[in-house]
Amino acid sequence: MALNKPKAPPPESGITVDSCHQPFTVTRWQQGQMLDALDSIAEEIPVAMIYNGISHVVMMASPCDLEDFAVGFSLSEGIIQKQEEIYGIDLMMADADNLAAGIEIQIAITTQRSMQLKQRRRNLTGRTGCGLCGAESLQQAIRPVKSVPARSLVSPEAIENAVSQLSNNQPLQTITGACHGAAWCDNAGNIVLLKEDVGRHNALDKLLGAMQRMQINPGEGFALISSRASYEMVYKAASSGISTLVAVSAPTGLALELARQAKLNLIGFARPGRHVIYNQSGLSRTRDNED
Repeated sequence: MALNKPKAPPPESGITVDSCHQPFTVTRWQQGQMLDALDSIAEEIPVAMIYNGISHVVMMASPCDLEDFAVGFSLSEGIIQKQEEIYGIDLMMADADNLAAGIEIQIAITTQRSMQLKQRRRNLTGRTGCGLCGAESLQQAIRPVKSVPARSLVSPEAIENAVSQLSNNQPLQTITGACHGAAWCDNAGNIVLLKEDVGRHNALDKLLGAMQRMQINPGEGFALISSRASYEMVYKAASSGISTLVAVSAPTGLALELARQAKLNLIGFARPGRHVIYNQSGLSRTRDNED
């Protein structure tokens, strides 16, 4: 599918970007003076993922793009293998008059995936765990990752282009200063799609879910995130078939090891005029191929 003008799915929930922040009166100290001012505060609410009537996890998240969040989280956590295994998504507010009370995402999945999820939960019940990622042992905390299709590095010019567009495509961050962004960019570095959330993992899951729902090919571009490239961010990108992940901050050591295992192009410290290539697949750079 071409990336030039994707059509976004409708916001079934009716919850928009405006629902993700609220006005708040603050006192601001500036140039030696105390001033009363009106600020915008990012909303952070509990969001419960419920599969076939069974609660799985509660995340703290921004209350927008939750249908995308449901699809992306289900895929990146291995609860489903493809979007078609979700039969339906319904959002239910815990309190119709109070968004901060939380939202339940009721996700209907196939019987096979539901049974596998129950078995996974049963295996964890009553065991002494390490407390990391819901795993029962340290060995299970580090999940194996599949290799992504080998892709050439995108050009420095494309990375520069994407970074220069990032702030202008983050309305929540502009308003509140408290949100992360995850963007999908074409090979020229044009931002095609961007999702925001108070949590960096959530922002990426929302992006991955939106890409699935819009049938965007993960092999035709790269992902740009406004945070560090942690193990979870690399894992989520690779599990969705994304071959290049660009971060504005640094990767962790475990993230770099995972990128090597997955043969994922990993680029960090993407700032105006510079970036650092931490890992690249076996293919040579695009501009080298053109020489």
